[in-house]
Amino acid sequence: MTTTARDWPRIVETATDEEKQYALDRAINGLREEHPLQSASQAVYGWQKPVLITLLVIVVAFAVWQPMGTAVALIGLCTFGYVLTMVDRVLIFKTGLASRPITISDEQARAIPDGELPRYTILVPAYGEPEVVGDLIGAMSQLEYPRDKLQVLLLLEADDDVTIAAARRCGESDVITIVLVPPAEPRTKPKACNYGLHFATGDIVTIYDAEDLPEPLQLRRVAAAFRGLPDKIACVQAKLEYHNGNQNLLTGWFTAEYGLWFGYLLPGMMRSTSPIPLGGTSNHLRRDILDEIGAWDPFNVTEDADLGLRIDASGYHTAVIDSATLEEANSDPINWVRQRSRWYKGYLQTWLVHVRQPVKLFRILGPRSFLRFTLVLAGTPIIAVLNLLFWLITVLWFLGQPALVGAVFPWYIYFPALIALVLGNAATLFMNMIALREDDRSDLLIPVLTVPAFWLMMSVAAAKGCYQLIRNPSYWEKTFHGLSARPDEADSDAEPTT
Repeated sequence: MTTTARDWPRIVETATDEEKQYALDRAINGLREEHPLQSASQAVYGWQKPVLITLLVIVVAFAVWQPMGTAVALIGLCTFGYVLTMVDRVLIFKTGLASRPITISDEQARAIPDGELPRYTILVPAYGEPEVVGDLIGAMSQLEYPRDKLQVLLLLEADDDVTIAAARRCGESDVITIVLVPPAEPRTKPKACNYGLHFATGDIVTIYDAEDLPEPLQLRRVAAAFRGLPDKIACVQAKLEYHNGNQNLLTGWFTAEYGLWFGYLLPGMMRSTSPIPLGGTSNHLRRDILDEIGAWDPFNVTEDADLGLRIDASGYHTAVIDSATLEEANSDPINWVRQRSRWYKGYLQTWLVHVRQPVKLFRILGPRSFLRFTLVLAGTPIIAVLNLLFWLITVLWFLGQPALVGAVFPWYIYFPALIALVLGNAATLFMNMIALREDDRSDLLIPVLTVPAFWLMMSVAAAKGCYQLIRNPSYWEKTFHGLSARPDEADSDAEPTT
């Protein structure tokens, strides 16, 4: 019997309490029961805790015994990490500049007969977002995909009365079904997605946020891409772009960063078959492989990055497609720090989870991809925190403490550090400038030239994320949306030109 769009609301509404409880239990406990080493329910696991404690004791002991020598050794190690990360990032960019994302033309996307298209499920988790959830119906109605093969599940926490009321005022279309997720810890997006997956009927599953504006042909492009890709491709990641990049300087920084990441760095990782940390939305996943690898980790606060790594660790890969989903760039600094600190915490969570079996992971990924995985997942937040230390050292230099600074920077560390400072910053600015030129985004020139101020915000967020990893690793710090006008609203508010 074929399941149609009209049956989907009934699948949810007629589920018994036992079925809902089973779905909730699997959403929370499925991964940690079947693949405990891949679950972030424990921040550190098995051998990791004694090793970390031992390393800390050794460092403290050496710091007491030989404080200056220990400082030199630690700064040398950090400098080596800086240089290695800088070189690797430039190599990724060079590869991405030459390869670029997979392109599926409009004609190719529309050439597949409707009857041959796979069934599609879109999961839309939302919590405390009444101001944006109403836009979902309009965004989904713009998707060019047969309605009898499209299922949209709006996942709302059962005790989120405000958002539920807003969603019901908008009404359920013939495609969108409201799914109420029973309240239970952890209160995270991946837990809601796991619960919704229990009711999903699609062969391909993707996630959108309620405020997202996916390109209308995106689903067809992905379906066409999967047809031509090897069976080892488990996920196709679409590009994320911001529609409010010119709202203020912060949104400009954020937009330029995303342009570089999704337009060049991710394609570079794809070309070199490196593990790809997925974006939070618009990752299109084969349902059979998603079930095989345990779906999302409800205890990981960057479930997207974790899933991308788990895909590669399971022997599969991710492709990147040239189809954009418009999102809202965070325009409020405090809100941005909350969001970015969660991302940094999740990166460290993901790295700690995946190095629980380092030898096995090394054999699967290979030396280059294993190193890159460490540099991206662990290196990104750690280097952002270390920036605060090195900036403090720079301030001490200008405040008249050159002897102390010189003592911890002997020549064999000073010159590599100087190279990392000058060439590293120049390389980052250069990559951003090239990305602007290639994408014809000259409007972002000022944000790119002032990006060092953005790095300071990153360091603050990274320090906060590291602290939270110790204090409350699975706490999902909410990011508020709806702080800017959507593109259609901004266009309607603009004054007519003559």
